[in-house]
Amino acid sequence: MKHEIEIRKIPFEFDTSIPPIWNPAHPEWSHMVNGASLTMPYLEPFLIKNLREAIELIDDDDLKEDARGFIGQEAQHYTNHRRYNETLKQNGYPELADVEAWMESGFKELTKRSLPWRLAYTAGFETMTMGVTEWLINQRGDLFKDADPVVTSLVLWHMVEETEHKSVAYDVYQAISGNYFLRIIGLVYGSLHVGILSRRGYKAMLMRDGTWWQLKSRLRLWTMIARFFIQVGPAMLRAFMPGYHPDKVKDPVWVARWSGAYAALEESHLPLLNTRHNDIAPEFISQTS
Repeated sequence: MKHEIEIRKIPFEFDTSIPPIWNPAHPEWSHMVNGASLTMPYLEPFLIKNLREAIELIDDDDLKEDARGFIGQEAQHYTNHRRYNETLKQNGYPELADVEAWMESGFKELTKRSLPWRLAYTAGFETMTMGVTEWLINQRGDLFKDADPVVTSLVLWHMVEETEHKSVAYDVYQAISGNYFLRIIGLVYGSLHVGILSRRGYKAMLMRDGTWWQLKSRLRLWTMIARFFIQVGPAMLRAFMPGYHPDKVKDPVWVARWSGAYAALEESHLPLLNTRHNDIAPEFISQTS
């Protein structure tokens, strides 16, 4: 079944006026998101490469079209994250360049793995992302209230589009391999791998801030990590079921609200969410590009 996957080219405006701690109420959470953002210019080209190789082996035209939509959306994601990451380095965290070099080297090694293994990783990571999407959207009022609207909009736009292409990596993997046990290995390995990469980034930033060894900061960090596992864990566990398919998972209602609000937006405006709203509704701040 062909899915509707829209490729949105959103010209987010990133500059050093955006504080690295973009949510003052949650400094550790801010850096956790920053650490995840650092992985995107290396992770997502890896995912794209895997699907491009797979397209050549797929006979289903609808699935090929879905894969191209996946590639188009992911390309927009990592391009914007790369631009945001540059502001982090310019804003007092030059050591992140070393973290990025380490990430780049790691993904180069992963490209040496077999295509089925890489597709299992891709499907596994995308499965974990579904849990992240549910968490960030369902608890957006707490996680993004009064946060910087540019970073908030970047993150939630990314999550909306992850929902739109949530089944593509899974379907491509099933078409190429379909081995249940390899899929589970990919789910666990891909999720843990990206978590380790993100940790390297947020640890470097917290160390630069001088808070990494502070007990209060560490407790806040551990609390947020615990919330992550509590919220994302069920999404991963349901993927262990042999009859699992991403299309069976109901999308958060807010995804459709965001898409509708974006579609109604004038082309000359950037879709920046109003983070002062208690619910972080898809009400866009009027900002011309």
